[in-house]
Amino acid sequence: MTKNKIIEEIRKLSDLLSLYQNAYYLKNKPLVSDLEYDRLFDSLLLLEQENPELVLPNSPSSRVGSDLSRDIPEVSHTIPVLSLDKGYSVESIRDWMDKTISKAGSDLSFIVEEKIDGVSIVLYYKKGILELAATRGNGSIGNDITANVRTIKSVPLRLSEAVDIVVRGEIFLPLAEFEKLNSLQEVPFANPRNLTAGTLRRKKSIDVASVPLDIFIYEGFMDKNEMDHVEILQYLKKLGFRVSDNIGVFSPSTPKIKIDPTWFSGNFDSLSTYVEKQTTERKNLPYEIDGLVIKVNETDVRDTLGFTGHHPRWAIAYKFESPVGTTIVKEIDIQVGRTGRITPVARVEPVLIGGSTISNVTLHNQDYINLLELALGDTVSVSKRGDVIPAVERVIDKNEDNNSVWQMPGVCPSCNSDLINKGAHLFCTNSECPDQIKAGIFFFLGKNQMDIDNFGPETAEFLIDQGFIKRIPDIYTFNYNNLEGFPGFGSKKIKLITAGVQQSLNQPYRRVLPSLGIPELGKKAVELLITAGFRDIDDLITIAAEKDTEKLVEIKGIGERTAEIIITEFSSSKTLELIDNLKNAGLIFTEEEISKEDMLPQVFEGQIWCITGSFENFKPRSLAGDEITSRGGKTTTSVTGKTTHLLAGESAGSKLTKAQKLGTTIITEDIFMEMLNTND
Repeated sequence: MTKNKIIEEIRKLSDLLSLYQNAYYLKNKPLVSDLEYDRLFDSLLLLEQENPELVLPNSPSSRVGSDLSRDIPEVSHTIPVLSLDKGYSVESIRDWMDKTISKAGSDLSFIVEEKIDGVSIVLYYKKGILELAATRGNGSIGNDITANVRTIKSVPLRLSEAVDIVVRGEIFLPLAEFEKLNSLQEVPFANPRNLTAGTLRRKKSIDVASVPLDIFIYEGFMDKNEMDHVEILQYLKKLGFRVSDNIGVFSPSTPKIKIDPTWFSGNFDSLSTYVEKQTTERKNLPYEIDGLVIKVNETDVRDTLGFTGHHPRWAIAYKFESPVGTTIVKEIDIQVGRTGRITPVARVEPVLIGGSTISNVTLHNQDYINLLELALGDTVSVSKRGDVIPAVERVIDKNEDNNSVWQMPGVCPSCNSDLINKGAHLFCTNSECPDQIKAGIFFFLGKNQMDIDNFGPETAEFLIDQGFIKRIPDIYTFNYNNLEGFPGFGSKKIKLITAGVQQSLNQPYRRVLPSLGIPELGKKAVELLITAGFRDIDDLITIAAEKDTEKLVEIKGIGERTAEIIITEFSSSKTLELIDNLKNAGLIFTEEEISKEDMLPQVFEGQIWCITGSFENFKPRSLAGDEITSRGGKTTTSVTGKTTHLLAGESAGSKLTKAQKLGTTIITEDIFMEMLNTND
């Protein structure tokens, strides 16, 4: 057989097998017998083994995997891969929908999809060919697991059209297959998701091929896309992706949208019944779901709504019930945040839920309290929403003291100023409110912000209460020697605090700016601004003076709301005064662009580090994080299966224990110093 004939035969067999795979795994309609399929597959394998240089990049033979070991490299995402905001009741979802419609200023329709309990994946296709499969990672950087994902038979290697498209989906293991595989494990996996995650991170794709993983695709991203989400989902099916049929479409009135006949459609009034039905029937599904996802259908409105640093504003997750406990509400206190937002917090009798003792529970706002009809002394059901945030779910028994439903005060408990309504929340608008100022100082000093060494919450509380620190800039102008003689402030501690404050002057602009506590200007947004060329605080002050919102909105990931807040805040005399005072104190408000020649060797590229404990050479320890990122590495605040290294100082604690269990590489300070010195 000539080379051209071999090429023609390989292509013919590949096309035929791809057609059969698509029919079998995506449409559940086999076109040929297993015997015939195997005969064709073996013929293709033989030709490829004899002519390895002619193997097609999308060959069906990649489904069997390779026995070559590999590391898991990192890749940058070209789309925002964020988490979702969460709601835990139909009422909270309806409230979010109403607010979203109000923000959009027009009628909207919403799509409800299953929230598959699996592993998030992003697939990149070039001219219809699967080019890259990456994990979600931290939302910006993911792991390249293309070889492993190619073995999943429901993942198309070639699409029906030669399009450039990026899709998001969830890889999962069907329950029946999980039970079968788990019965063979010496130490069984806790759930299908854990087994799926572990499988996808195996070093040999041939091992992944032996596990019958599956996938659902739920988002598609294309250049100049003018389709709404309903149309995108239908187009994804046409391209050959597996899309769940368990989808609901809801509009203010009876939907006029042309939808798949297998989907549910209704008006907003039918949402509650639909959610209840999905919740009840999830136990009958062949795979696990942990909630539902509600999305705005109109994609042009999504662009207007934009994103926060954590989640898109056009989607929310409805989570099923979480771990619960029963306790009694003893008191309800008021917290005043740095933005003036008033939050009621229930002090409850301590109760153990999900492995931790809960004694304080957020009550969100008055509407939430009214919905619960909550009063002091009530016996309540408390859950850990998302297994993290404690919340009161319902009142089980009313109090015996005839206490009525608790009401928010009309004035700020800190400054006695009148409170005003902004949406569902009350706010104190007094910028001189002591609790607001205190919360702003605490935020500035936080470990995820300036992280000033030896300047913990107790020290800050004392200095504020004594009147030594009244504003953030006072941190840099106060003479800490004046603390001599106060209990707990010996000369050694005073020197350590002074040194920590002085050292914080070296913190880079990308850490200083989000520490100011300006709404919507977290680390993610600051990174976006710096990447877009706003490398100096004066750049933001200038654009605010010009009220050039459009220039900010042009930055991918900065929505209109964020842009408007930036304009407002950097036009505020209060913000400008704060910046001037901190500039005078010596803080850095410029990010210098580093040339390739001046860059440090990128020896930590592809690595994810967690830092814990205290260090001799890094005070505060965030300086160690700067050393890692300047050499190409990433840092994280927690130890997970994705963490490659743990930098462990004195009193490392639980993070060290977890890293040891996961087999994470543990680096001491001495070894870390050697690594830095060797590679500089």
